[in-house]
Amino acid sequence: MLTRELLSQTLPYLRLQDKVYQALQLMNDNHVTHLPIVDGEKYIGIISEEDLLQADNDHAELVTLKQSFANTSVKEDEHFLKAVQLAAENGLSVIPVITDENELLGTVAYSDLLKHASEFMSLHEPGGLIVLEMESNQYSFNEISKIVETNDAQITQLNTSNDAGTGLMQVTIRINKPEVSDIVATFQRYEYNIKYFFGEELYANDLRSNYDNLMNYLKI
Repeated sequence: MLTRELLSQTLPYLRLQDKVYQALQLMNDNHVTHLPIVDGEKYIGIISEEDLLQADNDHAELVTLKQSFANTSVKEDEHFLKAVQLAAENGLSVIPVITDENELLGTVAYSDLLKHASEFMSLHEPGGLIVLEMESNQYSFNEISKIVETNDAQITQLNTSNDAGTGLMQVTIRINKPEVSDIVATFQRYEYNIKYFFGEELYANDLRSNYDNLMNYLKI
């Protein structure tokens, strides 16, 4: 799904001549803490509620706060997960979507991005989650898939990432089977390091206490 397919029809944008208090009112009315700014049709940047509140004069025009504008945006033909990444990395409540000519097409709310990310990862479907941790040169999709399939299950989603602290690869697997204890046991038999897992069973082991960490991990 491309970012242009998710544009909000209700979120407003700001102009350089708008006043600080007007921008704050628009943010309050629309329950966001960021809004994009345009000069004509051209995208200039995005400003935060925090920066507006620090302005000396709430009747000052936004053009006087240019040093506070952030130049964060996504192109209309980029995958929506790029917008999720930018919103998460920069703590943005909205992401501007622009053309190749730097014209603002609209914005996407972070809450909407999370909803689509959840659908993309099939989180609403019944199933289990397992997170493996390994050296990157040990990763083998074929072997992981084979282990899952030998337990009469299928992988419905697989994502990889690198832990900045440890340098290890984390492999997050979503499985179409809610009972994952047998699959976890098989991975452990093959000497895989299981970082987190969650299924419908009630586990009596230490990993169960990491459920909250897993949910936080999945909020990209």
